[in-house]
Amino acid sequence: MIFLREWTHSLRAVLLIALLAGGILHNASAEDNGLERTPVLGWSSWSFLRKNPTADIMKAQALALHNSGLQKIGYQYINLDDFWYQCPGPQGPNVDPYGRWMTDSSRFPAQGDSDGIKVVADYIHSLGMKFGIYVTPGISKQAVSRNTPIKGTSYTAAQIAEPSVEENNYNCKGMVRIDYSKPGAQEYTNSWVDVLAAWGVDYIKIDGMQDSNAADAKAWSDAIRQSGRPMVLDVTQGDLTTAIAPTLMKYANQWEFAPDVECYRCEKHGSSYPLTSWADVAKRFNYVAEWQPYAGPGAFNDYDSIEVGNGSNDGLTPVERQTQLSLWALGAAPLILGVDLTHLDPTDLQKYLENSAVLAVDQDSIAAKRVLNTGNQQVFAKREPNGDTIVGLFNTGGKAEEVSVPASTVGLPENESGYSLHDLWTGETKKTSSTISAVVPSHGVVLYRIRGL
Repeated sequence: MIFLREWTHSLRAVLLIALLAGGILHNASAEDNGLERTPVLGWSSWSFLRKNPTADIMKAQALALHNSGLQKIGYQYINLDDFWYQCPGPQGPNVDPYGRWMTDSSRFPAQGDSDGIKVVADYIHSLGMKFGIYVTPGISKQAVSRNTPIKGTSYTAAQIAEPSVEENNYNCKGMVRIDYSKPGAQEYTNSWVDVLAAWGVDYIKIDGMQDSNAADAKAWSDAIRQSGRPMVLDVTQGDLTTAIAPTLMKYANQWEFAPDVECYRCEKHGSSYPLTSWADVAKRFNYVAEWQPYAGPGAFNDYDSIEVGNGSNDGLTPVERQTQLSLWALGAAPLILGVDLTHLDPTDLQKYLENSAVLAVDQDSIAAKRVLNTGNQQVFAKREPNGDTIVGLFNTGGKAEEVSVPASTVGLPENESGYSLHDLWTGETKKTSSTISAVVPSHGVVLYRIRGL
């Protein structure tokens, strides 16, 4: 415990020194808007609520996060995903007189002059937390067919739209591409973001993006800057590849490129449970390795929601829950819970989500490299600014295996006195002379913090 306490107290100072010095944490290409210097911690409505968010449910989830103790350790974003806006059919979302989406007041009723989304945002802010919202690229076909004016300009929706190019809006449909070379295009996105800023949005998830949407990433980043309100920009797939990584690093704070982690094929009787499965989590290993070079403060790889918190309804065994959290933490990924916060499982909360030693691995903002990928065994490692080395030994196979690598493989310097290996899940510490090893259970992980003796 002394080992952990000493390191935790020095974490923020070490990170600050490294950032100022332009050292191991510096990423010159990252979005430099002052936000997300460490990965976001929060919750999203999609995994559990899916198509059924309402103002009352969102408020209840926010209050549950506030009361759970998770807010005190850094979980602060409450993110509203899809199904908050009016969607009459495949002609696209309903729009206001300037072509921006309109709130579904049956789900999010207005109060006086306050839009229903602003009402929810104000409540979340009153709890000391931040509010996020979901959008998709392009402009609604309804705006184009009505040729709505673009606020503050002489241009119209039809003048900036490419009607032949449909954008991804997975549930409502009816969005077409914006040609940002056209006058009025940036002004349209500016006016859209100005609405979100007026509602009190702190985080924008723009979903359905593809490599061909690079212009949208830049436009939304520019629109956020001109709004005067700091907002995290989260760009999510579509079919993103590393070809768009330089653009994302320049304009976004985080990005998701993997298939959804939710196990849609597992659902029973209309429930969103079980939330995920081992197969869906295991797909992430290659993504964590492939996208490792592109992460850093201000810009992080997002591997989708953390499905830990509802016990057996997670869809993961206890060992697999440790694996998901460990892999995301090694990748310095946003930890955005997808669970029902009003029914948190006490073991999930206390043993996994509130594990400060594992959380510190995520919040160091350093993405680990994969140094071993053989059969059922994978090893990821990263070096901390204070000299510690973090190593995750994973076993993706169906039975327990010993996973072992030489100390040099994980970047440890020669040390005649050997090393101290502190297991971040069990709290146990052991010594080794030159080999980093452990017997790892099926689908499990041993996560070490290592120091020279």
